[in-house]
Amino acid sequence: MAYNPQPVSDQYLWDIFMRVDRDRSGSITANELQGALSNGTWQPFNPETVRMMIGMFDRDHSGTINFEEFKALWKYITDWLNCFRSFDTDRSGNIDQLELKNALTTFGYRLSDNFYSILVQKFDRDGTKTIKFDDFIQCCVLLQSLTAAFKYHDTDLDGWIKISYEEFLSLVFSLRM
Repeated sequence: MAYNPQPVSDQYLWDIFMRVDRDRSGSITANELQGALSNGTWQPFNPETVRMMIGMFDRDHSGTINFEEFKALWKYITDWLNCFRSFDTDRSGNIDQLELKNALTTFGYRLSDNFYSILVQKFDRDGTKTIKFDDFIQCCVLLQSLTAAFKYHDTDLDGWIKISYEEFLSLVFSLRM
């Protein structure tokens, strides 16, 4: 699926939607969406990222996305692509540790270099010490979700929370992604 940074018409998106909806069901499954999306390396999107995005945009909880949900997803992916490109300063098509640090610092995170190294290791599926576009989305959304859950418990906003192990597990496993 090619991305166009310009606003697109509903007809343009409908044409894409119809090409992606291979079984003509009127909705797009995670498998159909994964087959249509490219992470910039001619490989399909990470299945976990696709599943996460379906979950985020599936407003009627059908397990698929309809055309209206697809339009919102298209904008979301386009916005992330523009963000990704702005931090891919060497234009390699991937985000390295320094580029990731610059991106997350811009988003307001102040984390150690060791933590950025951990993130790159976690989201680098090819052993290149870089993160592809789809994995960048997943990394950022996961970090944002964990941060929101942490802030909910950080009632005095000092960057510290005290919770039990089971509360921690509940916190992590209850995230909707």
